[in-house]
Amino acid sequence: MSDERLFSLRNPWFRVSVGATIVAFFVSALIGFVWLPSAQSDPNFQGLWNAICSAAGVPRQWHQGETSLTPGYKVSTVELTPHMLDGANSLSIGRGATLSLRCTMCHGPRGMSDANSPNLAGQYASVIYKELLDFQSGARQNAVMSPMAQNLSDQDLRDLAAYYASLPPFVQLKGEPPEIVSQGAPLRNIPACASCHGGVDHKVGSPWLDGLPAVYTKAQLAAFANGTRHNDISEQMRNIARNMTPDEIDAAAAWYAGATQH
Repeated sequence: MSDERLFSLRNPWFRVSVGATIVAFFVSALIGFVWLPSAQSDPNFQGLWNAICSAAGVPRQWHQGETSLTPGYKVSTVELTPHMLDGANSLSIGRGATLSLRCTMCHGPRGMSDANSPNLAGQYASVIYKELLDFQSGARQNAVMSPMAQNLSDQDLRDLAAYYASLPPFVQLKGEPPEIVSQGAPLRNIPACASCHGGVDHKVGSPWLDGLPAVYTKAQLAAFANGTRHNDISEQMRNIARNMTPDEIDAAAAWYAGATQH
């Protein structure tokens, strides 16, 4: 059969295939651009032009200005840099030691808690500074810490951070860390704890975890997981905690709690 006869309207198979293609096109157009927009309450699908743009994956308007979703809670706006609190002098540390007297009931006389509150001895100054600012702004909330931080000046916060950072830190006991600490769970988007909190690497703003009471660590991971704590600027801890199993949380908390003073 020649091409001329194959692609001729005299050929019944050609007429059927062309007709079926035309019918399929019009049915698809009716479904995609008439029925679907009318059945959708989403404004992105309302109207023929919106439906076409949505189906094609292109914006309905170009250069229409950026829009952002505002969460229904306060977020941390603290900007940390690697060396923003370096070089604290003895005067600042001394002032911080005086200010810390009001903190001893929960955090201990030398930054070592007996009340399942976080141990602050040797904590990074930038971490203490950020958390106090978050308590002040309401980005992080606690019945005790929120009112305690309200009347502190920026210099007070810096002095407290400098004092606690100057105290001897805690060092992890020898032994193999659990897998969640050393390797994480990559298939569930959980990086190794040690990649941010020391041991493998340290990220600015990530706290030193050695010596933290297990009860406290578990409570914070639970708060990140359920969203009641949300002062992790990029939501990294919320995303990680949500994917951790209860056994992994217990293992990480127990490992970091098993520390001794250096």
